Amino acid sequence: MSYEFVHVSYEKNLALVEIDSPPANALSSNCIRELRAIVSELDQNEDVFAVIITGHGRFFVAGADIKEFIPAMGDKQKGLDMAEAGQALCDEIENMRKPVIAAVNGPALGGGLELAMACHIRLAAKEAIFGLPELNLGLIPAFGGTQRLSRLTSLDHALHMILTSEHVSAEEAKSIGLVREVVEKDLVKRAKELALSYVEKNSTETVSRAVEAVVKGYKEPLKTGLKREQEFFGELFLTEDAKEGVEAFSEKRSPNFKHS
Repeated sequence: MSYEFVHVSYEKNLALVEIDSPPANALSSNCIRELRAIVSELDQNEDVFAVIITGHGRFFVAGADIKEFIPAMGDKQKGLDMAEAGQALCDEIENMRKPVIAAVNGPALGGGLELAMACHIRLAAKEAIFGLPELNLGLIPAFGGTQRLSRLTSLDHALHMILTSEHVSAEEAKSIGLVREVVEKDLVKRAKELALSYVEKNSTETVSRAVEAVVKGYKEPLKTGLKREQEFFGELFLTEDAKEGVEAFSEKRSPNFKHS
C-alpha cells in the first residue's frame, strides 16, 4: 500500500518508517492516520522483526499540525478527538511486540517528542533538539507528553521542560535519560545496527515476549508484571526455539532458531 506522508522500506527483517510531511513533518490528522495504519500492518507482519522511525529531511517531527487547531478552537470535542488520535498512535507504537527505535534526525517538538517517547529506544543526531512547547500556545501536551516524559526522565525534568517550553540539545537529552545515544553521523545506519543486535541472534518468540513484559510491566504494579513474566517463561518452554537454545548451550554451539 502506498502512503502520502510516510514511506516504508525493508532491509534484513527491519522496517524503516520515514515521515515525509513537508515542510516540517507535522503530524496532521491524515499523517497520524497513515502512521496508525502502518504500525498495525508492521505489527502483524511476521517478516518484520524490528522497526525504525525517522523523519525525512531536516526535521524528525516538528509537532502537531497547528493549522488544524485554528478552526477547532471553541469546540471541546474536536480537541478531545485530536488528543485521542495522537494518544492512540503513541500507544500503538509503544505496545508493538517488537523493538521500535526512534532515529531522531532533527527537531522533535510537541507531538514529535511524544511520538519519539512512545518508541522503545531513542537515538539522536547531534543536531537534534527536543521540547514540549504547548504551553506557549495556551495548551498542554496531549499525545502522552505529560505522562511519558516524567517516566523516562524525572518529575523535575518533566515539569521544567513543560512549564518553560525550553528546548534541550541531544546531549542534554541523553544526560537526563531521554535519549540512549547521540550519533555523530549515519544515524539510520546506527539505528539499523542496534536493531539487528536486538533481533539477529535471538528468537522472535523471546524478543516479542521480552518487549511486552518490560513495556507493560513498567506501568503496572510489580506483582502484576512478575506474574506475566512467569506466564511468558512457562509458555516459552513449549517452543521449539527454547528447546534449540537450551540444547545449543549444553552442546557449546550457536543456536539455530526457527522463530517458532
